[in-house]
Amino acid sequence: MLTASMLITSICTDNTEVFLVDLETGNACNLSRSPSSDNRYPCWSPDGNRIAFTSNRDGQYNLYVMNADGNDVRLLFHTDAVCYMPSWQRTAFGERIVFGMHGEIAEMASIRQDGTDLKMLGEGHDPTISPDGKQICFTGHVTGGVSVFVMDLDGENKRQIVAGASDVGATFPNWSPDSKQIVYSYPVGDALELFITDAEGQNIRQLTRLGKIATPAAWSPDGEWISFRFTDERYWSDPERARQVYAEKRADKRPVWLIRPDGTGAHVVEHLRLYCAIDGSRAAWRPV
Repeated sequence: MLTASMLITSICTDNTEVFLVDLETGNACNLSRSPSSDNRYPCWSPDGNRIAFTSNRDGQYNLYVMNADGNDVRLLFHTDAVCYMPSWQRTAFGERIVFGMHGEIAEMASIRQDGTDLKMLGEGHDPTISPDGKQICFTGHVTGGVSVFVMDLDGENKRQIVAGASDVGATFPNWSPDSKQIVYSYPVGDALELFITDAEGQNIRQLTRLGKIATPAAWSPDGEWISFRFTDERYWSDPERARQVYAEKRADKRPVWLIRPDGTGAHVVEHLRLYCAIDGSRAAWRPV
């Protein structure tokens, strides 16, 4: 029996809100509580006491932080670009939050938890800090599409660790709790399946074989499970289809699934089968 809890996004209040869900009981609490806005990409602070997320409550998707109970919401960073996919860890330079910024180009940035010391990290998508605070994995551009990259915390020493290119994007790389492995999504025919590699790009193995779209993923703190979002189509690849799907607001379109790191035990989380929003937010496990 799973006794963990995680952050998800849900449309049960019509707009997209950040919820905390107990995986054992199914109890859910709306944390963002911001009607008429959309709140996405929640992630935990290292101690589990704070949450970073993005919201368009002020007109643009900017970066916010709040307490784990949803109180003390504070705008962390304002920009005309679209902020997305934050990741928060302790580092040698203090606690840092890295995140993506979509403006004229797709960039990555790093900032302190109090909103100071913004540092630009160069072009790329979906940056995630390793739990040991030493490296960042991200989606980088290559000829023919994108692939998985790793770089130092300051944005230096960028290197591609997965050969080839995904022409559909949505790789969303993310670290294992020991900072030794990375889970990511990659095309297999028309599907997007989960793969695992070590941090040097060796020992790559396919994790899921579901024949649909599995992305993005997140490792549980104990290393026993990997959560991921699962859907039947890449609706975001077609702007018109994406508009249709978002307008439908189907709560069964992109539920949370779990799988063990050895590839066994893949299953939908029943509490969340008819609950989730369809954005690309991870199901983020609460730190222990």
